[in-house]
Amino acid sequence: MIDPKDIPDSQIVLYADDGYDSHVVRLLLAEKKVKYYLSLLDSERPEDLRQLNPYNTIPVLVHRDFSLYELNVIFEYLEDRFHGHKLLPDTPKQKALQRQLAWRIQNDWLKLGRILLTHKDSINPQQAKIANQKLSDALVTLSPIFGQTNYFMSDEFGWCDVLLGAMLYRLDEMQIELPTHLCRPLLEYQKRLFERDSFIQTMA
Repeated sequence: MIDPKDIPDSQIVLYADDGYDSHVVRLLLAEKKVKYYLSLLDSERPEDLRQLNPYNTIPVLVHRDFSLYELNVIFEYLEDRFHGHKLLPDTPKQKALQRQLAWRIQNDWLKLGRILLTHKDSINPQQAKIANQKLSDALVTLSPIFGQTNYFMSDEFGWCDVLLGAMLYRLDEMQIELPTHLCRPLLEYQKRLFERDSFIQTMA
């Protein structure tokens, strides 16, 4: 594990794994073109990590003399600290609406996705089946809205697209297969996300 003391104060350190939350933060940093040191960790958590995050979870973002470890807090910090390549609109009203959409994505879709991703080895098969069906049905039902604008309910790439991109990338892992004839707008949206430079960088 990298010792933050060995990193220049101006640089960000990200402790991450190959999971969903870490992918989201890496996408955020790539979209904002922020240089950072990446420390990839496996299932073993170094004891030093607890000094940065009392919950001993990742991702953890360290900048200067403090650490952040909650996804939305990390996003808000990066959005406020690095003004280039903003991921929220300019007006208070539009910002609030985008934050509300992001909350709904996390509360409605990602909650189901986390059941399938985080607890896949311990979850009751019936619970997994229900979560899989609910998420699949929601994506199929709402697929047409992805064809109305270039990105999620907006012509500009934003915070909601970061959340969705990392989730859609894991559909195979969640054993969700979207029917092409019903989900063409969503599949085309997914393709646009996966072709972005930021997304390609996070796959390296």
